[in-house]
Amino acid sequence: MARRSIRRRKIKGVKPKVSRGLPVMAKVKCADNTGAKVLQIIGVIGYKGRKGRIPAASVGDMVSVVVKQGKYELMHTPHKAVIIRQRKPYRRKSGQWVCFEDNAAILVNDDATPKGSEVKGPIAREAIEKWPVLSSISAIVI
Repeated sequence: MARRSIRRRKIKGVKPKVSRGLPVMAKVKCADNTGAKVLQIIGVIGYKGRKGRIPAASVGDMVSVVVKQGKYELMHTPHKAVIIRQRKPYRRKSGQWVCFEDNAAILVNDDATPKGSEVKGPIAREAIEKWPVLSSISAIVI
């Protein structure tokens, strides 16, 4: 059997194992000032899983979303977003458990630059480590 070369993608940043708490079709709050209020996850970018399993996202993942409430210009078209907070607790390497009081994401462009200019509320450190561009608009990092 002939060996085929496997081309591997370069992964931006290193993401630790975080419990996936946001499956596809989950609604999350939009935490930036783009005009979107509620986002619905329609896909997880880069997710590879078993056949038939519903893809799920966690803090730091880039997802495809649709705006369900907000400015009319943003609605009914797919956008990309990065998850910055999740309610489901996850464990850090230091041993501490982290969970937030809401699920939130921010809209980004294809190169992960944020569309908004400010973020409401804290951002998880895992999201900043994976997407360093987000640190320019973050006020609180937990």
